[in-house]
Amino acid sequence: MGATVQELLSKYGLIALLLVLPVVYGIQDLRDDGNLAGIANNLFDGLSNGAIIALIAVGYTLVYGIIELINFAHGEVFMIGSFTAVAFWGLIGLGLGSSVIGLVLGLLLTLLVAMATCGGMNVMIERVAYRPLRGAPKLAPLITAVGMSFILQNVGLLWLGGSPKSVDDLIRAQDDLFTVIGINVSRADLLAFAVTVPLVVLLTLFVTRARLGKAMRATAQDPEAARLMGINVDTTISLTFLIGGMMAGAAGLTYALYQTTIWFFQGFQAGLLAFTAAVMGGIGNLRGAVLGGLIIGCIQQISDNRISPSWTPAIVFAYLILIMVFRPQGLLGEETREAG
Repeated sequence: MGATVQELLSKYGLIALLLVLPVVYGIQDLRDDGNLAGIANNLFDGLSNGAIIALIAVGYTLVYGIIELINFAHGEVFMIGSFTAVAFWGLIGLGLGSSVIGLVLGLLLTLLVAMATCGGMNVMIERVAYRPLRGAPKLAPLITAVGMSFILQNVGLLWLGGSPKSVDDLIRAQDDLFTVIGINVSRADLLAFAVTVPLVVLLTLFVTRARLGKAMRATAQDPEAARLMGINVDTTISLTFLIGGMMAGAAGLTYALYQTTIWFFQGFQAGLLAFTAAVMGGIGNLRGAVLGGLIIGCIQQISDNRISPSWTPAIVFAYLILIMVFRPQGLLGEETREAG
């Protein structure tokens, strides 16, 4: 009986917690404007921003799920993805004067290059920094991950300097395309969903249906049993880092086009939010990482727009703490070998 009451309080308490900001400001909009267009636009913008966070969070949750390592360098891999994308589209001559077809094809090529670069970098990091420490106490690879994060951060600092750099607004990101029930859909919003949704769907299908995806799940559940079944655990772990890096590279390109500003410290900020999203959704849970990213995007947007950007980090982490109190395993539950 006590357990049932606790589960009900946990479930409905979480729902109430997540609805606090939208309900409060929705009521305020109804009182002031007579409609819900304001809060609806905040939530939609939050979802598009959260889609980028979700792509980064997927990398964190994949790596943690398979080797139980918090890959602190992942945020910096995302930053390198942005830098690579901007450098490459400058190299091939993409600009505001490009034709629509040329721009689309150029950006698709840039996306592939950014994904390949970040995927390869993540595999290299795993091979050089993490694999030799696989049997070591958990603190050793954790400190190594922090060290790799600082190394990549300094690579970014040497690459473009310490100040944020504006990049060409290739897609005119903030231009509105159309309006639906009072929600303004911009080109940046469309880009975020156009990149994130197909990649998350393909990744989900790969993990659940493909042979290598099943090998990843088996390795995450029990590496020794997977090895006995003939699965090459080292190759499977490298594949996980490759996929996580590719998602970070895609997020890097999307971020550069979405924000039209890049800098060496963006990886720390976005990585911290993405890791928070992974924990909030349930570390090791792919769907949880995506859900956590979308929720954080909405909280962030509402706080930036309605309260103050200076309060946003505190509000995001207050939500994380409260969700952990109600549901320590995250919104959709952990998927780690202990939980398995």
